[in-house]
Amino acid sequence: MEACLREVLTRSKADYAEIRWEEIFRSRVVFQREQLLALEATEERGGIVRALVDGAWGLAVFTDLDELSKKIEEATCLARTAARHVRDKVFLAEVEPVEDHYHGQMVRDIRGIPLEEKRKLVQNYNKIVLESHPAIVASSVRYADSLRRVVYANSEGTYIEQEVPDVTLMLAAVARKNGDVQQGFESLGFAGGFEKALGHEEKARAAAKRAVDLLSAKPVKGGRYTVILDPDLAGVFIHEAFGHICEADFLLRNEPMRRVMELGKRFGVETLNVVDDGFIPGARGNCPYDDEGVPRRRVYLIREGVLTGLLHSRATAKKLGAKPTGNARAVSWEHEPIVRMRNTFIEPGSYTFEEMLEGIEYGIYACGAFGGQTEFEQFTFSAAYGYEIVNGKIGEMVRDVVLTGNVFQTLRSIEMIGKDFQLRGSAGGCGKGGQWPLPITTGAPHVRIRDVIVGGR
Repeated sequence: MEACLREVLTRSKADYAEIRWEEIFRSRVVFQREQLLALEATEERGGIVRALVDGAWGLAVFTDLDELSKKIEEATCLARTAARHVRDKVFLAEVEPVEDHYHGQMVRDIRGIPLEEKRKLVQNYNKIVLESHPAIVASSVRYADSLRRVVYANSEGTYIEQEVPDVTLMLAAVARKNGDVQQGFESLGFAGGFEKALGHEEKARAAAKRAVDLLSAKPVKGGRYTVILDPDLAGVFIHEAFGHICEADFLLRNEPMRRVMELGKRFGVETLNVVDDGFIPGARGNCPYDDEGVPRRRVYLIREGVLTGLLHSRATAKKLGAKPTGNARAVSWEHEPIVRMRNTFIEPGSYTFEEMLEGIEYGIYACGAFGGQTEFEQFTFSAAYGYEIVNGKIGEMVRDVVLTGNVFQTLRSIEMIGKDFQLRGSAGGCGKGGQWPLPITTGAPHVRIRDVIVGGR
């Protein structure tokens, strides 16, 4: 394949051209209540060509490698036509050509595991959820895996082959009592083989127990509180509320936010360090190069409270006078790469959880991320559950915990950062620009923040 791609690229009449070809194996198993809803394995192949002519892109997708020469010509023709009408020209930051092969680690290759074995595993998790407590009335247990083989080549001489394994597991339970319905869930995601889906029986029991416990939890009382975020919620918060506004393509479309996101500006306390790390083996969706063939590197978005970095593709880096960071990612071969996060996290601090509880007369311990939305710097997040903090001790469980605020004010209001760091993937993914779900990981220790608006009764 390498010789074929290189030969086609040498004949390209574009200023720059690239080819990305993908071969993907997928399987999934879904149980809902006692019913098996899905048991399937699929394979697909396809590719995308991008041609750059006089500052404009042309794109063409294909499913047959024999069409490659025609698709290069088609993309070049489209780019040449677009160049007559485009004012905002595209230029690419320079990168060194790369030749490399990467194979993701799988102890048990997902392609070699019979569907029946996957079904039995998921059925067992489902049985554990349903039989955990009489109040459990429904379940949803979902297993999915994929192996994405990506071949990338461009007209500058880069040629890369990468294999990216992905395994996810969602364990959800629904409990009901006297008309009240509550849900508990555990969401897991890994870069690895079938072995990553094994041994999560306690997670299934935890999801069911949480759903039952929420039936007797009282709704949180709305107000302003000192809040401690658990690592799950803190990680999702830094990804959703802050990470997305560090994506350079977003800033190029939003001049007011670009003025706010000025490098060297203080955004938080001196103990706050926020990182987007390009490649952590074993973390979900990881490989050494992005979908423009650029090496993924570690970027400090915030270092000691100061904004020190943004996330770039080759085009945004050129426009803003920066270096590409390896953040150009596409959810599949049908899409062009756009600026996306990889492993985004708050680095650990120095406090124990017990020290973080001290001095809080009444506050909220918010756990897990149930959902949320952001609009520029404003955010709203629903915690999966929470607890009261009373006189420095964990109190009763509460539910309906909704946190709202301004991300910049919230970062400045951080009081303590814990030492108990966790990096984890979930069964979902990140969405942007019509591309979803893109595998990512988030991470954080416990984080204590003062004066947080908590919605409730």
